[in-house]
Amino acid sequence: MGTPIISIQNAAIQQNKNVVLEKVSLDIEAGAFVYFIGRTGSGKSSLIRTLYAALPLKSGEISVCDTALATLKNKHVHKLRRMLGIVFQDFKLLPDRNVYQNLAFVLRATGWKNKAARDARINEVLTLVNLEGKERKFPQTLSGGEQQRLSIGRALLNHPKVLLADEPTGNLDPITRWEIMDVLQNVNKQGTTILMATHDFGIIQKYPGKTYKCEEGMVAEVMVKR
Repeated sequence: MGTPIISIQNAAIQQNKNVVLEKVSLDIEAGAFVYFIGRTGSGKSSLIRTLYAALPLKSGEISVCDTALATLKNKHVHKLRRMLGIVFQDFKLLPDRNVYQNLAFVLRATGWKNKAARDARINEVLTLVNLEGKERKFPQTLSGGEQQRLSIGRALLNHPKVLLADEPTGNLDPITRWEIMDVLQNVNKQGTTILMATHDFGIIQKYPGKTYKCEEGMVAEVMVKR
């Protein structure tokens, strides 16, 4: 076993300065597909947000891609996020830019100066998330599932080591949820570590992965019957 890509040791996770999870200790190996489950307010989303430094670590130690969060300075947060892909429940797409422009904006912002290289990467990502031919469409003309696939594609542009997905299927109908999970499974098979917060137990039963439950301020691994 190599060094875990994410290591959490005796961590306290906070939301609005209230501790929501205590004594969290777990290691996640590279290439894993991991679920955090629990009811709304159980702390699973706060844990995900702490991993990409959107929430400060209250206490304990967390290492993400060899970056120690306890000592991470604000000016270096962008370096951590370059190694991560982040997918939200509400997509967070730019409504005044089409599919191609949404993706090109991210690449230009992260230093891709060569247009041919940008175009090649955009084409690769659109193929991966099954959006070929949609380059000129604007987000509001896409279905909810297509918008979420675009947001996943955006998160994958810079070849992240870890994809953090916070309730990525939460606003979608059942059939579309399966489509999104198929995309995430495919991404995982290509070597990207995926951590996903969800309260949808049906997904966990259909798509296996190591599963941790957030409940009553604690995090514990659970075995899911399939």
